[in-house]
Amino acid sequence: MKLPDLPFSPVFWDGVPSVEHPGAEGTSFWKTFEKDGLRVRLVSYLAGFRSDHWCGRGHVLFVLRGAVTLRLKDGRMYELGSGTSFVVGDDETNPHEIASAGGADVFIVD
Repeated sequence: MKLPDLPFSPVFWDGVPSVEHPGAEGTSFWKTFEKDGLRVRLVSYLAGFRSDHWCGRGHVLFVLRGAVTLRLKDGRMYELGSGTSFVVGDDETNPHEIASAGGADVFIVD
């Protein structure tokens, strides 16, 4: 991920609408800011959420509350709790998926 040449852009999250995104199991709600190819999100995964696809897009993810489980297609799994994060570049050959048994709020840049 390369950040575009953006002007200073404050994001007032209270004014950003929350959009539901169902997973293969459960659902999530996204507040999204997008500008010049950059996407920044506050995502709330409800308890029992599991994504509906393998993702090869690069991300910087920070867990604000709760816990998520990241599973790579090769079988590796990582449990991330509050205050932890992961970074991955664009990699269609090593995709990942996310789940949250108890629910979580995360901040994502991609």
